[in-house]
This record gives sequence, C-alpha cells and structure tokens, in this order.
Amino acid sequence: MMAGVLFRLSRLLPAEAHKGISAWIIYLALPAVSFKYLPHIHWSSQLLLPALMPVIVWLGGWVFIRLYSSRSKLGKPTEGALKLSSGLSNTSFVGFPLIMAYFSDKELGIGVICDQVTFMVLSTAGVLVAINASQKRELSLTAILKKVLRFPPFLGCVGALTIPHLIDISPLNPMFDKLALTVAPLALFSIGLQLKFDGWKNDLKHVGASMTYKLLIAPALVLGVALLMGLKGMIPQIAIFEAAMPTLLTSGVVAEEYNVNPKLSSLVIGISILVAFATTSLWYHILQILQ
Repeated sequence: MMAGVLFRLSRLLPAEAHKGISAWIIYLALPAVSFKYLPHIHWSSQLLLPALMPVIVWLGGWVFIRLYSSRSKLGKPTEGALKLSSGLSNTSFVGFPLIMAYFSDKELGIGVICDQVTFMVLSTAGVLVAINASQKRELSLTAILKKVLRFPPFLGCVGALTIPHLIDISPLNPMFDKLALTVAPLALFSIGLQLKFDGWKNDLKHVGASMTYKLLIAPALVLGVALLMGLKGMIPQIAIFEAAMPTLLTSGVVAEEYNVNPKLSSLVIGISILVAFATTSLWYHILQILQ
C-alpha cells in the first residue's frame, strides 16, 4: 500500500492507473478466488452468518447515521454519504489480504460469501440511499439486476458453485492458484494509489462518527448475533472480522456518481483504511478470546 502511495506522489504512473489494476482484480483475480475455494466449502447452517453479516452492518449503519444526522442536523447529501461510508465493508480489497495475514488463505471462501452479499447490498440499498440523498428518482429494477448479474466476481461465484459439479476443472487449479495470489498485493497497491486526505480537518467530526460505527460498533453487532445464535469457530470469526473492515472503496464511486458529498466519502474511505490496520488487530485478539 505504501508503494502505491509513493507511486502516486511521484507521479510515475498515470492518474487513473488504479483502474487498470482494479480491472485485473475484479475480472480475473476475484473470480479465481471463488473457483479456488468455493467448491471445497462444506456448507452448513453456520454459513448463514457470513451471508447475513453485510445486511446486519448495513441496517445498523443506517440507524446509527440516521440518529447522528438528526442530532447534528445534516443535509441529505452528507447523511447519504455517511450511510454509504458506514454501512459497507471492504470485504475483498482489504478483507482478503487481512484474512490471509491473520488466519490463512483457506478461509477466503468464507470471505467470498461476505463479499458477494456486500456487493448486492451496495447495488440495491446503497444505490437507493444515494438516489434519495441526491433527490434523483430515476431507478429501475432492470438496471439493478443488470449490475448484479454482470458483476464478474458474482459470475465467478455462481460458476464456482455450479461448473465443478458438471465437469472436472481440476487441471485449471494451478492457474486459479496463481491468479488468486495476486489479490493481496495488487489490492493494497491499488488502495495506495487512491488514498487522499485533502481537507480532513473540516470533516473530522463526521469522519470520526462514521469510523466509530464501521470499525467498532459494526463488528460488535455481528459478534452479538453470533453469540445469540450460539456460533463459535472459524466461520463466525471470519464473518465478524470482515465486519471490522474499513469502508468499501466502491461506496465512494456511488457517492461520486450521484454527487452525494463524494469528498466526505473519500475521506472516510482513506482514513478508515489506515485506522483499520490497528482496529482489525484488536478485533483479531478479541476473537481469539471470545470465539
């Protein structure tokens, strides 16, 4: 990630070089992760928590920011930006590398489940929030379905769950292995290329509120659900750990597309990524004690 920051500051790469790197990750590396891990997952009722995690985080974030907005008397664009920034976890670009660092790459299949549902929440509830905050009313169910069904990692997920049951794809496993290994370094490098902190002092209060929920309260909510369901072990640990990830990068894209205070959204994304390196370490140690 630091390499990405240095490349951006030295201007050795074009301004939008991260888009090419992100395209590699989205179109090749993330689908390869699905094909590498999903066919080997042993499905059980415990996997319900990774699927529910993004929904829990989103609903909790919506309520938290609504209350914060009422108290602080925020405008609709600012409230919308904070809902997008607080309710969506960076489950792949940051989540996958940190799962590999703290746990092992064998647990990435659980992360894939979290990531797919996170994208669906962004494509539906996230877009609705952005449209409402920008007071744009044009939205069609067809457009939402197209976004979801054409998303390469989603197609990779569906393919990984179906194709191995129809034909033998084991000769392709070495290719999937090598493509999957590119996720961690390229994702962090891409994030480094995009990190910006301009004007952070003016919005520090809003950034702090959003990060308090995203990095501390959100994973605590998922932990609470896991305890209520009586779930223990690696699967709930990964679900809670993914809930502790910083803000989803794509939420900033949606905020910019609908002009929902994109500057604030970008600040939350950038600062939360740096702070998350400390808070995810804290959550890892909490999980070792409680789970």
